[in-house]
Amino acid sequence: MTTTVRRMKLGSQGLEVSAQGLGCMGMSGRYGDLKPEADMVALIRHAVDAGVTLLDTSDVYGPHTNELLLGKALQGGTRGKVQLATKFGITGTFQDVRGDPAYVREACEGSLARLAVDCIDLYYQHRIDTAVPIEATMGELKKLVQEGKIKYIGLSEASPSTIRRAHAVHPITAVQLEWSLWSRDVEQDVIPTCRELGIGIVAYSPLGRGFLSKGPKLVETLPEGDFRKSLPRFQPENMEKNGAIFERVSAMAATKGCTASQLALAWVHHQGSDVCPIPGTTRVENFSQNVAALSVKLTPEEMAELESFASVDAVQGDRYHGNYLKTWKDSETPPMSSWKAT
Repeated sequence: MTTTVRRMKLGSQGLEVSAQGLGCMGMSGRYGDLKPEADMVALIRHAVDAGVTLLDTSDVYGPHTNELLLGKALQGGTRGKVQLATKFGITGTFQDVRGDPAYVREACEGSLARLAVDCIDLYYQHRIDTAVPIEATMGELKKLVQEGKIKYIGLSEASPSTIRRAHAVHPITAVQLEWSLWSRDVEQDVIPTCRELGIGIVAYSPLGRGFLSKGPKLVETLPEGDFRKSLPRFQPENMEKNGAIFERVSAMAATKGCTASQLALAWVHHQGSDVCPIPGTTRVENFSQNVAALSVKLTPEEMAELESFASVDAVQGDRYHGNYLKTWKDSETPPMSSWKAT
């Protein structure tokens, strides 16, 4: 059966995208094993032909190689069919984040060159620079919109107050955040803020970085250099309880006649018509399976049952270790009155 990928309005600013996007991070060795470029170009074009047209990347993936890959895939007429999203802000060390206006412009120019495009559809601040007022960062992004270099502005891992302050400078089209059955900390405050302001929600890692596809055995298959090996949730002391969550999801999926990953993705889709998950993959067969999740229907009772498996308290381990990456909980910035432009 062929699943038709429906279209959706991402936020209230006019951006129309496929209801499921494609996270491209893993295509350029982000998870430790470099994939053949020709295969990844073919996968991207296959996705676009199948109707998945929101493509998500970042300048830090590689770094830079993921954007170069997307640039090659978009040649030959593909560019006009897609909504291209990329991000800036995380430097090569992952601990350093920059949002000063000069860097915003420098990063955008670099992404435009690597992607070989003259305009980016959706440009996110990947992480919030807590040393720079969000208004200063947004002011430069607003100029880039006015110059036609970007169409829409997004934020990633931003707190409700940071979202509000940014939105007051220029409308935010989308907020990207980790949202899945086992990452639900955004539901209490961040999601309601986005909905109040008419901001679309892009859910990254909707399959729990692969855990909701394969369960504990995923860890055994990870290549050397895969950063997931160091994440708290994948550690042996947390795996027993987290593995039990996967087993319950898998059992329910079997009764529904779908895979665990399809059920987990369907749960995200059923959060609302303003939510677009962007599962990543490097295999056509996995891509096809992910797209088929759009056809999985869930009743309110089934949604509640799934959520009972993976309550916030049930999941063991933090999303990241130490200061590896900031999350929305650490994204407050100083007031604009403190900013002295250089």
